[in-house]
Amino acid sequence: MSSSLKGKAVHFDEKYLHVELSDQRIISTPMEWYPELRNASFEQLKNFHFICRGTGIEWPGLDYHLSIESMFLVSEHRLAA
Repeated sequence: MSSSLKGKAVHFDEKYLHVELSDQRIISTPMEWYPELRNASFEQLKNFHFICRGTGIEWPGLDYHLSIESMFLVSEHRLAA
């Protein structure tokens, strides 16, 4: 599954983290799930890059890493609950 979950773009709004995948799907999860990101400034949030061949996101200034696959799985699990 993770081979199809490669990030292409990251966007934020007041409530959600949106990750556009290379296959054009978009995963949106609440910012409240990520306290490190929720408490970060806009400048810190926009300073990210994709890691691990596009399967993860790193915010070096925050020392925070996010797996796109885990983001997808957690959102599916929470929707099913």
